[in-house]
Amino acid sequence: MVDIATRVWNHKWKIDPIVRSLIDTDFYKLLMCQSIFRNKPDTTVVFSLINRSTKVRLAELIDEGELREQLDHVRSLSLTRGESTWLRGNTFYGKRQMFRSDFMEWFEGLRLPAYHLERRDGQFELTFEGRWPEVMLWEIPALSVLMELRSRAVLHHLGRFELQVLYARAMTRLWEKIDRLRRIEGLRIADFGTRRRHGFLWQDWCVQAMIEGLGPCFIGTSNCLIAKNRDVEAIGTNAHELPMVYSALADTDEELRQAPYKVLADWHEEHDGNLRIMLPDTYGTEGFLRNAPDWLAKWTGIRIDSGDPVRGAETAIRWWQERGEDPREKLVIFSDGLDVEKIEELYARFHGRVKVSFGWGTMLTNDFRGLVADDALAPFSLVCKALSANGRPTVKLSDNPAKAMGPAEEIERYKRVFGVGQQEEIEVVV
Repeated sequence: MVDIATRVWNHKWKIDPIVRSLIDTDFYKLLMCQSIFRNKPDTTVVFSLINRSTKVRLAELIDEGELREQLDHVRSLSLTRGESTWLRGNTFYGKRQMFRSDFMEWFEGLRLPAYHLERRDGQFELTFEGRWPEVMLWEIPALSVLMELRSRAVLHHLGRFELQVLYARAMTRLWEKIDRLRRIEGLRIADFGTRRRHGFLWQDWCVQAMIEGLGPCFIGTSNCLIAKNRDVEAIGTNAHELPMVYSALADTDEELRQAPYKVLADWHEEHDGNLRIMLPDTYGTEGFLRNAPDWLAKWTGIRIDSGDPVRGAETAIRWWQERGEDPREKLVIFSDGLDVEKIEELYARFHGRVKVSFGWGTMLTNDFRGLVADDALAPFSLVCKALSANGRPTVKLSDNPAKAMGPAEEIERYKRVFGVGQQEEIEVVV
């Protein structure tokens, strides 16, 4: 097992680069990328870093030169032969050859496109522009680099023994969480923590702890590189990015209204089983389900990723019942802002009513709250989102208006088109 404290004490980025591989990314990004490569390969998009936690002034913590070195290193990466073989030959979600030959040939020749970096008002403005299949693959590496550089900046002045104690405390905290979770009979939980992890080595340690501590209740990780190296399932389906871009490309209000369903129609042609999971909250869950075509009720399940998770799951259960489906045969994946208490609460409420699963993110792979002075390692909300598609702005409404993004006039238009009424704002922590 890696001695993380010693590696942090001695780290040189050429030995421990933050992003080590193009598959040090979330599985859903590769699934979506293949779909986009097939259906929208020439769409031009702009992605940008957005720090929702404005009190964390990243450009005052992180050296710009070091940031550029790490980003340039990411641009030098390409698939290794072993990584390509794993993607081409491994079984994912029970399916052999998940990734088509034409997509793999393109991916094997890929280098990530250029980035644009500026400093403004204590923050970094980091943007990426180009063809959608290429630019979208910057999202996870960009977040990983910024999150870990922030961790390194905070830890830079700690002594060797301080680091040993820090990581011992963090390990103890995580193991105590795992010890509570192992008491939940029938639990199904995966690591969804790549996007806002403390660091790669720490995420890898967390996955190893989950493997040993939870056994078969731990169903896999979203991180492809760790899944490959640790021989566990790669987990993930689709994200808000797809409906956001499809909607931006719509020419009329009616095309806009149908865009989220067009996304899933394209997905339906390509995937079955546990990959047929809806993410309905991009423009409001209740409106999405109210207007959904009947064939979506046959899908395997739903992922709850914003707003009140209890309300979201109860809404889904009622919708399945109204459509003549048995909710007990459906899968609900909770993935927003989870920690042990919330997992216990949601499992107790919904176990037996639906099949329950959890995607545990930031509070698995980046819970260092209270472990350094001024709580300087507390997790914060950093995202990298598509801002435009073919020159048109994208919009996300969410079930939590605190997560909404887009120009104000477009937000109002989307609310009108999708029939979004009053929403309850919930503080965004991670």
